[in-house]
Amino acid sequence: MLPEPDPALCRALAADLRDAGFSAEAVRAAWGDAADDAIARGLRSPADRALGSRDDPLAVLCRLLVLGMPQAESSADRALTRTRAAGLAGLGLVDVAGGIVRPLTVVRPQSFTVPTPPPDAAGASSGASGRVGPTHGSGQWWIASDLDEAALGGPLTEDHVLGVGGASLTLAGLHLPTPATRVLDVGAGCGIQALRARAYADHVIATDISARALAFTRLNALLNDVDGIDVRLGSLFEPVAGEQFDRIVSNPPFVITPRVADVPAYEYRDGGMVGDGVVAAFVTEVGAHLAPGGVAQLLGNWETRDGVAGLDRVREWVAASPVPLDAWVVERESLDPLSYAELWVRDGGTQAGTPGFARLVDVWLDDFGSRGVTEVGFGYVLLRRPVSRVPTLARYERLSGSTSGGDGLGAHLADALAAHDRLGALDDDRVAASVLVVAPDVTENRHHLPGAEDPTVIELRQGGGFGRALAVDPGLAALVGACDGDLPAGALIDAIAQLLEVDAAALRADLIPRVRELLFTGFLRFA
Repeated sequence: MLPEPDPALCRALAADLRDAGFSAEAVRAAWGDAADDAIARGLRSPADRALGSRDDPLAVLCRLLVLGMPQAESSADRALTRTRAAGLAGLGLVDVAGGIVRPLTVVRPQSFTVPTPPPDAAGASSGASGRVGPTHGSGQWWIASDLDEAALGGPLTEDHVLGVGGASLTLAGLHLPTPATRVLDVGAGCGIQALRARAYADHVIATDISARALAFTRLNALLNDVDGIDVRLGSLFEPVAGEQFDRIVSNPPFVITPRVADVPAYEYRDGGMVGDGVVAAFVTEVGAHLAPGGVAQLLGNWETRDGVAGLDRVREWVAASPVPLDAWVVERESLDPLSYAELWVRDGGTQAGTPGFARLVDVWLDDFGSRGVTEVGFGYVLLRRPVSRVPTLARYERLSGSTSGGDGLGAHLADALAAHDRLGALDDDRVAASVLVVAPDVTENRHHLPGAEDPTVIELRQGGGFGRALAVDPGLAALVGACDGDLPAGALIDAIAQLLEVDAAALRADLIPRVRELLFTGFLRFA
């Protein structure tokens, strides 16, 4: 267990890391792109070889804190003139004996971007107060977590606290950038979501079933000089019984794991429930903890069972919530049971070809077979407690392919919700009376057969958001192309009807519902 972090030691360590230039960009440059990518695959030696005989502070910290390699105590003392090796040991990050500093954790720099809130969110709250870093723009965190498989030289321990990975970065990018007063982070892990939330929220409560994870959350908040984050021990919503929040975020332990005695159950990924029960419990219980207008966002897995599609099962969970909820669920990918089993057996450090690998895969397949599982989906869940108590959004969709990535998707989600709410107050005549503009990231592609005058396919494509691509007909393509912020949509439709020699009323009845969809998905915007 990590000791209670000493704020003075954390400040000293932050100053030493800053003086050494210990940033994500500098670390990557120190050993090159190829070696940096290899670290993500569990290979440390290319990075160590690239550092060569360097003994400057950055090189020493790269080996000690990123690669998890022992270093001479004298080298650590020179690299960390304020903290020294003894200070690292006092924080529980290393062990010092016989002049050698042996890492017990890693501390890795992580770049982040906080997008600018939408214009209509300005002034919606007093904003976050205290030491939170930039409310928008770029910055840097140092994130401490447990040693990975490469540093350990074997499988992870079951109480392993994961650092910043792909899933945590995905969720961090999904956060709505609009101001909030109280945010709940369920399943805090190393604290990355709590840090991200504190950039737009006045106060964050971070919960976890792992006391070790909460210790890392406290440490990382102090190391990055971020206040306003409180931690509470417990499962799901038990630590916040009777409380409500403006925002709830969660990267829960959603990995579907057989409940068998000899199968490792890693706290950072396995929620201890059968199948996709953790995600189901979250969805059905979260509404009671959202303030009216509050939004919950999480990542999750869901099973397709006995012919019932995973998204349809998520729809059933939402319907089972005692509190009516708006829902927008996006399935990004799906795996068959064998591929899913192989993925998570490897993730636990058991490699293909080893004696235990085939046995664990068989246990996973037996577990899936017992429930009639034929597919496992992964995706994003956004739930909102309507102020009116009457849900108006029920969107369940599969979207594969690339997205805007980074931190831009959260702003896209916020824009879509704002468009949905605005459209809900407009009948079709008022939509037709609205002046619209095409979003700046939208492009149009036209495909012609050789020698043909008219295109056979007209496609609109987003450069941002979910990167949607839509096949459209000439009427809708003409309308989108004409939306330049000058004339109302209805006037444009009437002019297009004349050009196409079709009935204006019929064209309007056809296009206005599709205009609503384009406004929600971000192809069009209100001027």
